[in-house]
Amino acid sequence: MADCSSVTAAVSSLPHGTEEQGAEEGGGGSENDAGGGLSDAQMELLDRCLHALKHAKNDSHTMAALLLITRLCPASQLDKPILRRIFEAVGLNLPARLLITAVQAQDNSSFPPHELLSLGTALLAALSTDPDMASHPQLLTTIPLLLGILTNGPVRRQEAAAQQKNLNQNPDCKVQSVPSLNREDNHADVTTSAEEGKTSKKNLDEGCEANKESTSPESFLPPKLDEALAADCYQVLTAVCALPKGPEQLLSRGVIPALCHAVEQNQTFSQEKGLVLLGCLLSGKNKDKVWRKHPKELTVLLVRLFRDFCQAGDQTRLGMCAQLVQFLPPAGVPVVSEELKGVNARVWGVLRPMLQAKVTPRQIGRILVLSACLLDLYGWESVGSPKFCCLLVNRACVEVRMGLEEPPGTDLSPELQHTLTGCYRIMEAAIEQACCQGASPPQSSVSSLSLQQSRQVLGVLEEAFSALMYHLKQVDPSRYGDPFVFATFRSLCSWLAEETSCLKEEVTELLPFLIGYSRSHLKGEGPEQGLSDWMTDMSVTEERRAWTGTEALRYLLPALCHLSAEDQPRKVLLALDTPALLVDFLFRCWTSIKGKSGAVAARDPSMETACSALLNFTVTEPDSVRKDLCYRTLEGHLSEALPILLHKPHLLVLAANFCTLGLMIGRLSSSSGSSDARQRRFFSSALRFLRGALTAGSGFGPVKVSLSWEESWDEAAELWRLSLQALGGCVRTQSWLTSLIREEGWLEHIITLLADASELPDRHTQAALEEALSALAEKCPVCKQEIGDAMRNDKGALSRMMNLKKLIKTK
Repeated sequence: MADCSSVTAAVSSLPHGTEEQGAEEGGGGSENDAGGGLSDAQMELLDRCLHALKHAKNDSHTMAALLLITRLCPASQLDKPILRRIFEAVGLNLPARLLITAVQAQDNSSFPPHELLSLGTALLAALSTDPDMASHPQLLTTIPLLLGILTNGPVRRQEAAAQQKNLNQNPDCKVQSVPSLNREDNHADVTTSAEEGKTSKKNLDEGCEANKESTSPESFLPPKLDEALAADCYQVLTAVCALPKGPEQLLSRGVIPALCHAVEQNQTFSQEKGLVLLGCLLSGKNKDKVWRKHPKELTVLLVRLFRDFCQAGDQTRLGMCAQLVQFLPPAGVPVVSEELKGVNARVWGVLRPMLQAKVTPRQIGRILVLSACLLDLYGWESVGSPKFCCLLVNRACVEVRMGLEEPPGTDLSPELQHTLTGCYRIMEAAIEQACCQGASPPQSSVSSLSLQQSRQVLGVLEEAFSALMYHLKQVDPSRYGDPFVFATFRSLCSWLAEETSCLKEEVTELLPFLIGYSRSHLKGEGPEQGLSDWMTDMSVTEERRAWTGTEALRYLLPALCHLSAEDQPRKVLLALDTPALLVDFLFRCWTSIKGKSGAVAARDPSMETACSALLNFTVTEPDSVRKDLCYRTLEGHLSEALPILLHKPHLLVLAANFCTLGLMIGRLSSSSGSSDARQRRFFSSALRFLRGALTAGSGFGPVKVSLSWEESWDEAAELWRLSLQALGGCVRTQSWLTSLIREEGWLEHIITLLADASELPDRHTQAALEEALSALAEKCPVCKQEIGDAMRNDKGALSRMMNLKKLIKTK
């Protein structure tokens, strides 16, 4: 049996430099199938070392064999079979013991602590190159130790005691230290729990808190962490991060505060490797969660990176642009920091000359993407003068035109797509400001543009969006699942939502694509996973929702409201069966919220916008409404939905839209003396809904808006008035409705309300009520009589309705 002395003797017999040569050969000589890149000489020594490991009598023998392996066989030359053999001979428990012994710096250990650290981390680094071993519970329990080393340099004794207690209590793996490596007669035991797959989060979190403690130079073993040791630690962490659930494993063990502290202390490789690892952890779906859990540490880190960016040289800054984007907080996470706000203004000060300088396309792309992200988070306030804002928008528009106005069939590189997506965001931010018609737009440099500057901005935006339309015309249905196509589509929709007077012909020509693209996603045709992942990564909304297929149409809806009100685009939309698409969308959205209660069933403005577009079709295309079967389907949905909405007061505006839409369709129905259950259900609900809007004031005072409607009155008032006018139209075409109106008590309620009140809130409300009452008086003698009796008193708001008074023929 070969023991450690025989292995040591074998190594000693090698000519000087053979060890280094073997490490550098990378498979010189005949390559062994089981040995990957190891030479024959290395393989022979490896076999002897592994034999010694398996038959080691004590820890000293084990240590000697391991040292030889790490010296002779670099991790880069170890393939999976060799790693498996090392793992079977050593296990993952021993490296953890080595780390514990090192950080405790026990006096009875014959090995210097830094050698124990180097050996333990080298073993873990080598084993972690195999994904199966990187995911092993025993390896995962060493992460807090590794983070402690990277954060504070060589770990302090008091921290080591806490970490050892942490590991001993951890059900994944109870690890003893190696207190007697210099005694051959004392072989320390290693006990492994049967429940290896479970992790004690509490203990791990406590260990991570220990990593945050401040350090003093005299507490360290070696004064500075050497590069090889730091590289091995980062190798393990990077290998774990690459696992399918690796980021979650690291995040649950305190990696964020640890690495942030390492960067703050400028520890070894913290800039080169620590920031890279942090960037990976802050990408994708974890970003929101991480920022919400560690806002303080990440804000301090971001301020430092901003300052480093401002102080760096020109070439270094160009390289840092992409890095900074990774560390910006997501839009939905509130980060309150005056220091961060101030540094953000300094960053814009640095970006201004960079945008004006002559740089390569790749460099300007990174600058524009960073600018877009800063705009998303902090708006235009800190950007600079109106002149610079115009320059930023102009530069983004130029990049879009150059990138998209290529001959058909030209493939755009992923890097160019990323740049253009950033440019889209700058353009969208400019649209929100330049096209803002609100009474008090947010004060910023863009809102302070002169008339000439505003015209220049809108002009370059028009040219850029013309390029977007040119590009989308070339998109084949096979590319509907491409995230870049969706980004282009979304950006164009933001323009069309605000501006449809420009490029009318081009927009009308593009409608077949816009509707076809939206319909394809709504019906779930084609691959959706890529878009789902992209939405998760790129969303700038506070609530990141899963991809449902409705997103494309949601962005297009505001434009459809405008376009359905114009003659030529509306004809094209009708030919594309757009009303049926809108009905399908409404039904899908309603299905998703009807079973929810309270705040869970949040208001969905897109449903209200879809109703507005359908109302445009209903008002302007009555013949289409009478013939198109999709409106019969819509009536069925409305008769089901409105009774439910009566009990959801927070969705009052949606109820008003549904009520108005149903009554507007109902007025176009053919004359009928009978009704079915569906119709009666809808009209009964509509009457109960409409009567709840107004209430009597105190005494003989004016009519007031009821408390339940008061908050939404500005949005719902016009819909309520239109509903009353449409109710009058329904009464004229459907004679059975008058009896239902009397049965529901609507007429009695309105007559009493108007007779006992001095006046109505406004003349438009009076005109709407007068229209409905006039229709009842025309079609129903009993109703006419009841109205006439109330008007004979010649007082109250009812007496002010002159047209109704003439109809009743009451003096």
